[in-house]
Amino acid sequence: MPLLPKEGEIEPESIFELADPWRVAHVRSRQEKVLVRHLHEGRVPFYLPQIEKSIARGGRTFVSHVPLFGGYVFFRGDRQARQRALRSNVVASVIDVEDQARLTAELRQLRDLQLMGASLIPIREFAEGDSVKINEGAFAGYEGIVVRTAKRDRLLVSISLLRKTVAVEFPLGAIDKRRA
Repeated sequence: MPLLPKEGEIEPESIFELADPWRVAHVRSRQEKVLVRHLHEGRVPFYLPQIEKSIARGGRTFVSHVPLFGGYVFFRGDRQARQRALRSNVVASVIDVEDQARLTAELRQLRDLQLMGASLIPIREFAEGDSVKINEGAFAGYEGIVVRTAKRDRLLVSISLLRKTVAVEFPLGAIDKRRA
């Protein structure tokens, strides 16, 4: 059962052939689709790659389509398109792209993979020294520092408890970077 029908993720399909420069909108939390609707109304070309996410609750499965790169929307346009994005009131900042050819090639490759039915899986990156919080399981709520990346997509996290440091291994899915 879909939570919401899938919304457009690219407009126009020929976006990679356009001459206008790429820009990247960094949006407030979970506001990517709001910006895309706003850009669509203003006829500003955009690309918001999405993946299907299934959630099981109460014996039912719900399907939603979430941005592949949470917090970011790619769009093309001049100063007016940039202003249109900013007027949406969901954009924190607009990132100007230095290497237009490289971004075009990378996004085109991503789109081709999508069209071929490839299963795209976002990978969270954690670096040694990152401050993290455990978000599920028996230790949910504990905070620590990434000590090192281990084999099999697991991390060792240092948890300070009673002024002692304990190393605990957690799967990547149970950990989120703490916001500064």
